[in-house]
Amino acid sequence: MYQDFQEYLRKELANIADAGLYKNERIIVSPQGAEITIDSGQKVLNFCANNYLGLSNNPKLVAAAKQALDSHGYGMSSVRFICGTTDVHKLLEKKIAEFFGTEDTILYAAAFDANGGVFEPLMGQEDAIISDSLNHASIIDGVRLCKAVRYRYQNADMDDLEEQLKLSQAQRFRLIVTDGVFSMDGNVPPMDQIIALAEKYKAMVMIDESHSAGVVGKTGRGVTELFNVRGKAEIITGTLGKAFGGAIGGFTTGKKEIIDMLRQRSRPYLFSNSIPPLVAAAGVKMVEMMNQTNELQDKLHSNTEYFTQKMIAAGFDIKPTQSAICAVMLYDAKLSQDFASRLLKEGIYVIGFYFPVVPKGQARIRVQLSAAHEKEHLDKAIAAFTKVGKELGVLK
Repeated sequence: MYQDFQEYLRKELANIADAGLYKNERIIVSPQGAEITIDSGQKVLNFCANNYLGLSNNPKLVAAAKQALDSHGYGMSSVRFICGTTDVHKLLEKKIAEFFGTEDTILYAAAFDANGGVFEPLMGQEDAIISDSLNHASIIDGVRLCKAVRYRYQNADMDDLEEQLKLSQAQRFRLIVTDGVFSMDGNVPPMDQIIALAEKYKAMVMIDESHSAGVVGKTGRGVTELFNVRGKAEIITGTLGKAFGGAIGGFTTGKKEIIDMLRQRSRPYLFSNSIPPLVAAAGVKMVEMMNQTNELQDKLHSNTEYFTQKMIAAGFDIKPTQSAICAVMLYDAKLSQDFASRLLKEGIYVIGFYFPVVPKGQARIRVQLSAAHEKEHLDKAIAAFTKVGKELGVLK
């Protein structure tokens, strides 16, 4: 049987490659940082990691992880409710709740699991989920596992959201779901308006802060801080894998009763191992560091403003951004790959994004700024983009 299936897969893979959509993985042989080394030995500047605050190889986080490795061991070999809960896990949950101004927190093995496990235990077929059209794949998959009636509104379009809320009044409970930062474009939704509409139409609000926590807002508390609505969203999901140290692990934080119900019925939580204590300990240290100073957020915001302004001045088509994501629009899938390959030769590590990650005809290079980048890193990247842009006819 497999021979027939094998032939089918080979043809499909060939079609993907012929369309310029095949994804190759580059191999890094150094710690994550502003500068990394790939397996060819080439040292390059990394502009496509989620390492927004430059904490992925931070000595304080590494030391906290090493200490926990000695005190709590390597792994838990268990799910949380059996014998997989340590004092470090509980402390991290408490710290995250304090950081976001919420009541309680539950940890997951990944943010994908947090989004995958939040809807089905809470919302039934009598209820409604109203989801932004550009929400992350993990939210889409999580909603698919739930029997609630589904409504969809155009990205950050408050008129359309209000229309969907009107249509959903027949349902028992309503939950509006949105990303805090839409990861392919870099824009944020108007959370103050979303909260106002939720109050008007008796709906709850869930925000995925994976790309916004640590990044958006003066102190990195995310879009609820940016729009001065801290504590007004019932559910916030997020990750330890981006600004918060760049390792692994996700979380849901919010109202106490919601978190209690997730502990009882959320399948990814009940049937997945606990995150290693060393990851939890590094997470605790990360929150403590962020509570002490805004230095990293301030530098990240400055880097993002400098880079985007210089790229626009050079003539690039840049999507408006309110985050550390700068989408350099190229529109053609093959061009985005060729552009990224040329940039690698110039010492700039970026990736072309194209269908199905973004809509057809919307290919781009997503540049992600970091507090680890220095001004000379930014200037080198801008110069390389400009050089390659002229060579490939993107710039006049």
